Amino acid sequence: MEHDERSSAAAPDGVRAFVNERPVTVPRGATVLDAVRAFDAAAADAVAAGARVVTDSRGLPVDAGAATYAGAIYRLIPARPAAAADPVADPA
Repeated sequence: MEHDERSSAAAPDGVRAFVNERPVTVPRGATVLDAVRAFDAAAADAVAAGARVVTDSRGLPVDAGAATYAGAIYRLIPARPAAAADPVADPA
């Protein structure tokens, strides 16, 4: 069976990934943050600043510095503020 390039998740000049359901093409070796930047520069700035988090298709957080791959699905969500220490639970 021959491989049909048209059905491949790899674009001819890079890697095809999806951010918030939108396709983006980034160069091979690009990071998750590069894929987000290709989707929306302001969203990438928010990720870099810690205001937003990138998750995978299962909703698990993804390291923005990790390499992206063909067919990756990323979603952007607001970052949750760090929980304050509970003096009752942690009487240190």
